[in-house]
Amino acid sequence: MLDNHLLEELATFAQTKTLAETATKLNITQPTVTRGMQKLEEQLGVKLFERHPNRLTLNATGKLAAAEATRLLAAQREAVTRIRNFDSSHQTFPIATTLPGPLLYLQHIQGHLPTTTHLPTTLLAPERVTAALTSQQAIVVLTNQPLDTPLITSQSIGIERLAVNLNQFMYQANQATVSFAELQGLNFIVLRDIGPWRDIIQQAIPNAQFFYQEQRAALLALTKSANLPFFTTNLSIFDPTFTTNQVTEQRVCLPINDVAAQMTVYATYLRTEKTRVQPLITQLSTHWPN
Repeated sequence: MLDNHLLEELATFAQTKTLAETATKLNITQPTVTRGMQKLEEQLGVKLFERHPNRLTLNATGKLAAAEATRLLAAQREAVTRIRNFDSSHQTFPIATTLPGPLLYLQHIQGHLPTTTHLPTTLLAPERVTAALTSQQAIVVLTNQPLDTPLITSQSIGIERLAVNLNQFMYQANQATVSFAELQGLNFIVLRDIGPWRDIIQQAIPNAQFFYQEQRAALLALTKSANLPFFTTNLSIFDPTFTTNQVTEQRVCLPINDVAAQMTVYATYLRTEKTRVQPLITQLSTHWPN
């Protein structure tokens, strides 16, 4: 069995090219690195280096060995992460989401969820859904992109519906609903981190201007001081900074009637976890707001 410390020294030497830099990077002495490389050659029974005056380089076998060492060390780190995540996931119930609305919903009902439930503080990148599930970083991911693979499946839990809050004196405010086409050319204040809604509104209203705000507090302040329209959804009621008066006193909230303004939200999970996640899915879908 090869010593991990020796593999790490070899992999680091392949990067740094010198014994001195290898020693510095690993916080050990140069003689320790030299002895380690000699010991590794003895254990493998092959020559890994070309020795020159005041210089050491990897030969072809050494380069292969260094690549294998790098791969083995990475695989070991990944295995340790999976094992720890697996253990943690069976002591807690981690949930992730790629969408801000469902995150507000989860935070609102947290007191009614099992005490082992662990909610995220940030959004999961959509491209990391599969990795988060297979590594046990999350048991369930709420997302708008369903998956159907031999390992993973998705189940619909509700629909997030987009609405626009218009100044009460705008002509569109007299309607029961509004379309994206009727919002062309307007200026909007928008929270920057709104997940896939950002692409949807930019594509649906290409000639509108969007003033993105980094902080929710800044958005709230602007909605009070400016008459610019802003978007909400049926999940915005769970935002602690959102108040109904904020809309009804100055604006009219109109549902957007385009198909693109309705986003199905899915609970995505490993097929092997179906029995474990089903009570949560039932709870989320039962209390999902219209």
